[in-house]
Amino acid sequence: MNGTSVQRGHETITITCDIAVIGGGNAALCAAITAAEKGAKVVILETAPKAYRGGNSRHTRNFRCMHAGPLGPLVDDYSEEEYFEDLLKVTAGKTDEKLARLAIRTSEECLPWMQEHGVRFQPSLSGTLSLARTNAFFMGGGKSLVNAYYRTAEKLGVTAFYEANVIHLELDGDAVRHIDYTHEGEAKRLAPKAVIVASGGFQADIDWLTRAWGPAAQNFLIRGTPYNRGVVLADLLEQDVQSVGDPTQCHAVAIDGRAPKYDGGIVTRLDCVPFSIVVNKDAERFYDEGEDVWPKRYAIWGRLVANQPDQVGYVIIDAKSLNLFMPSVFPPIKADTLEELADKMGLPAEKLRNTVESFNAACGDTSDFHPTELDGVATSGLTPPKTNWARPITEPPFYGYSLRTGVTFTYLGLKVDESAQCSTANGPIRNLWAAGETMAGSILGQGYLAGFGMTIGTVFGRIAGREAANYAN
Repeated sequence: MNGTSVQRGHETITITCDIAVIGGGNAALCAAITAAEKGAKVVILETAPKAYRGGNSRHTRNFRCMHAGPLGPLVDDYSEEEYFEDLLKVTAGKTDEKLARLAIRTSEECLPWMQEHGVRFQPSLSGTLSLARTNAFFMGGGKSLVNAYYRTAEKLGVTAFYEANVIHLELDGDAVRHIDYTHEGEAKRLAPKAVIVASGGFQADIDWLTRAWGPAAQNFLIRGTPYNRGVVLADLLEQDVQSVGDPTQCHAVAIDGRAPKYDGGIVTRLDCVPFSIVVNKDAERFYDEGEDVWPKRYAIWGRLVANQPDQVGYVIIDAKSLNLFMPSVFPPIKADTLEELADKMGLPAEKLRNTVESFNAACGDTSDFHPTELDGVATSGLTPPKTNWARPITEPPFYGYSLRTGVTFTYLGLKVDESAQCSTANGPIRNLWAAGETMAGSILGQGYLAGFGMTIGTVFGRIAGREAANYAN
């Protein structure tokens, strides 16, 4: 066993472990559990306090899963090819096909593994999510999944340290020699045989986001954990560990503009866009709100809003659409007239009226309207068009939401191979692996597919845990 010695008064505290897992979310836990089951002594170093453990995983609610027939809560089938095609659409082909197909193929065996390790599932939600065939929903959401995995890890002898802030990994040649971190006000050093980095992206570091995006990033909200500041990622990149991904690419969705700056989570997401028109602060539409079913398009709206003046958008719906989407955590702004709604939302009233009237005039036959599938109910002669669910906004009261860009995680990360191993230009680092959001940019070059982050974390967490344990043993 390798360990660390810390002098505390006259007492020396020694921590021994084979594997150190940096991070405390889904990928980290899958890695720790897998390694512990192979006989390794595992330590988790989680930056967050215990009450906020779990990274972005505690805000999740489902896992996208390939399956050849009904599987657990999933109905029908979802083939590798269909799954991969769905990924290609949202990434515009910017993906590593080998790693993507590995994640997709392995997802089928992951679902029963998750159940064996304490995760419980429920039937899928209805409405605009429409995911009963493709995504398995966690009973109790992501926090229940995280808690189940921590219980399992504890039974396997995994030790978790909270508020353990890793500040440096000492890379010497082709190996990590030690980890420097702080815990309980003391500087500590750990020298494990193997290291797994599963500490997410850099989105909570607004200065880093601003360097990548420019001043617009100052207006972004961080819907995920405030503890993913990219400290370990930056440290490894400075030591020439190979990177992947574009620092301006991220999983960014349009969330309620009233959400907190950090950690609002999934409840701040708004699913009303397909049944609305979305305008900017000048009351002008700027994109097709009905381009595709919401799980395949919700992740583009963060970037669309980011490109608008002041990085803000506004959803406008009427009474007949209010109950077609998941309820919002904050109630919508309500008004009896469009002019009153515009006044309450700070929009130019006459311009909003003109935009709505132009949209209404472009709507045609709505008899085939179907809220849970592509219905072809489209506008004609309107730019931008609305290609599905285009119904006139005419029935008072009228409702509105403000939209801001909500960043979940960034895609600049550590480049890995099919064994989740990291490298420098000189070759593989023999005792360093990465899993989860910190390497997801290998597969997600842009865009996002609902539930796929959990797939990447589960698949590559298990791979990293297996490979690190094989090395340590």
